[in-house]
Amino acid sequence: MSRAASGKRPSLPEFTRGVRAIAARELGTYFDSAIAYVYTIAFAVLANSVFMNEFFLAGTADMRGWFERMPLFFAVFLPAVSMRLWAEERRQRTIEPLLTLPIVPLQAVLGKYAAALALLGVFLASSLPIVIMLVALGSPDLGQIASGYLGLIGLGALLLAAGALLSALSADQIVAFVAASLAAFALVLSGEPRVVAVLDGLAPALAAGTHLRDTLSAMPHFEAFLAGSVTLAAALYFLLFSALCLWTNALVLARARS
Repeated sequence: MSRAASGKRPSLPEFTRGVRAIAARELGTYFDSAIAYVYTIAFAVLANSVFMNEFFLAGTADMRGWFERMPLFFAVFLPAVSMRLWAEERRQRTIEPLLTLPIVPLQAVLGKYAAALALLGVFLASSLPIVIMLVALGSPDLGQIASGYLGLIGLGALLLAAGALLSALSADQIVAFVAASLAAFALVLSGEPRVVAVLDGLAPALAAGTHLRDTLSAMPHFEAFLAGSVTLAAALYFLLFSALCLWTNALVLARARS
């Protein structure tokens, strides 16, 4: 009998072991199917090419321009990672056996999410040669660079959590990818000044663009990190919205399991 059926909650060590087991299973799938290699190489080539192009044009030891372009890269690459988390399980009809394991839905959600975060870490690690090159050639602000990476981790964690939820609500990977991409672009572009100006111009009395930027958009919080200011408000934004998506994801799975 599963824990869900018996009504018994796992202890913290049991909960952690379950999360680790699901994460290891998911990571194995990433690397066995070459998904991790293909995505990482594509991300590294495109992202580092963008930086090198700007570096030779500007000639400054600064990564701010690179960080500013990463949200748009994330809006494409991270939905490609999250789309398969649950939609693929449904396609292969492996979600039922997964949900009958002696684990609670939250363990499965956190395990898959941890694997996706690990792949995000691999993506970001592929850019470390840029930092090494800048240190060798000049005197970059390492504190601001570290803060920029923290901002990318927060933004990436949020987009992966939202993508995982949309994957759980989808029966097809393509649908999950499109939905996650639209959500990611909404979170990113709603903070773009030109988009804000256009939306405000459509209904000046409502100031819809400004309202969306101030309440929904991830960009003001991400930009706080880019400025080297690790504020509590920015950290809580990424943490709480990611947690909300993961909690809702677990509720969706619990309903499917019952």
